[in-house]
Amino acid sequence: MAAFVIDSELFRDQYGTEAMRKVFSDEQLMQNWLDCWAALAQAEADLGIVPQEAAEHIAQCAKSENMDMEAVRKGFAATCHPLMPQIREFERVCGAKAGGWIHWGATTQDIMDTAVVLQIKAAHKIITEQVKKLTRLCLERAQENKSVVMAGRTHGQHAVPITLGYKIAVWAAEFARHLERLEEGKPRYLVGELAGAAGTLASLGEQGLAVQEGFCHKLGLGVPLTTWHVARDGFAEFASTAAMIAGTVGKIANEFINLERTEICELEEGFSMGKVGSSTMPHKRNPMVCENILANCRIIQANAGLGFGAMIQEHERDMSFWQTEWSYLPQICILLDNVMSELQNILQGMIVRKEQIKHNLYLTKGLIVSEHVMLTLGHYLGRQNAHEVIYEASMKAFEQNRMLEDVLKEDERVTSKISNEILDEVLEPMHYTGACEAMVERVVRKLANI
Repeated sequence: MAAFVIDSELFRDQYGTEAMRKVFSDEQLMQNWLDCWAALAQAEADLGIVPQEAAEHIAQCAKSENMDMEAVRKGFAATCHPLMPQIREFERVCGAKAGGWIHWGATTQDIMDTAVVLQIKAAHKIITEQVKKLTRLCLERAQENKSVVMAGRTHGQHAVPITLGYKIAVWAAEFARHLERLEEGKPRYLVGELAGAAGTLASLGEQGLAVQEGFCHKLGLGVPLTTWHVARDGFAEFASTAAMIAGTVGKIANEFINLERTEICELEEGFSMGKVGSSTMPHKRNPMVCENILANCRIIQANAGLGFGAMIQEHERDMSFWQTEWSYLPQICILLDNVMSELQNILQGMIVRKEQIKHNLYLTKGLIVSEHVMLTLGHYLGRQNAHEVIYEASMKAFEQNRMLEDVLKEDERVTSKISNEILDEVLEPMHYTGACEAMVERVVRKLANI
């Protein structure tokens, strides 16, 4: 049995996609280490530190399939070191002549950190594409439903009317901001690391910074301004952005869960024959996918906290929190990729129950537009006086389970100022959606090129 669901043969497709799992596979991590050593050797060869033929041979041999993974695994247990077994195995693959130049001037954390950055770079690309897809889907659903008037809710109760398209446009705009965060963060965390034992590059003498620059460029990574062995803010920022994306995804999933309640029944995550809600209650159409999404979003956000903890490091090297990154970063990326894929399926197949939405809009018997009545009356009585009048009428209508319209037409303070015709107009929820449709159009125009 797997220790965690993303590694389970049974459950892994419910918690991750094959593409993201590959990014964090043992084979890809090994390849990242090898790519780092090949880039290092070539950068040093360019400066005459390493023989060119040795660098070329190292690059030719730098293929994960050449490595004996079992020997490396056993080496971890024997050495208690996270990189020495790989160095020894790669030296064996390259042969003594070229192998003697492997890892020249580097320290373990240089290679380990840069390999993780390469993982994040690949994951970042997948995550960015997933967020773009979700943004586009939200824009489509927002346009389709921009005029579907529904009850807006605050504190879990009916507030004022909104449109379903407006609700979804809010999601689209939020995803678009995440795209900005992802793009703006790249120069800060897609950065290589080559600094040597205590970060001074003393092992490479006067050519240290030049080697560092060549090393990073060959890997397609940014060049760090300073050594970041104990400056983990980049990973913390990436984890924070991932957690924020998960927050949006989780919020949307939770909205579906709530709007799919039997008593509300306005949206459904989608259904096809064969989807089972309960092993004992055949009638159940539970929001199982959304519940799974929400659970995983909570794990992502909890794991992101480890990124902040890892920022508290000692002196010039500290392994005590460093190793947590090898655990929480893969989990965050794999789970985030999964929840975004699942949400895409939900947005593509979502069921909108327009008749139920309309039914619920009139559920409060006119109370949902009490603000509109108050502001109309406020032109004659002043805002606060009008609030008192409509408050009394609303509470009376609620307690007596009556139409607000009937209560208002009994109140001389209202009827002396507002005609029945105007009152009927003001009490129609369909006429009080404000700028909902305009905001949908504004979001669609703004994000049209995503």
